[in-house]
Amino acid sequence: MVFDLRVRLGAVLRIEAADRYRPADGPVMLRVTGVRLVRNRPEWEEWIWVEGTKVTPRHQRGERTQVLVPTRFFAPKGETR
Repeated sequence: MVFDLRVRLGAVLRIEAADRYRPADGPVMLRVTGVRLVRNRPEWEEWIWVEGTKVTPRHQRGERTQVLVPTRFFAPKGETR
């Protein structure tokens, strides 16, 4: 499978619990510092790791974390997400 994935480093993403693999703490706001493909992913979909720092409700930097999201999360507007 080939796909074009573009994520701006430094962008702040809101990732809902439903858009994550095994969410533990509900939705998360994440300032992106990196993205990488996953080799040992669940079979039914393509997944990527989004790495970054959590953003607190007061827009302060939180802890560093990685969130596993399906590539469809980054589908262009107008496509099924």
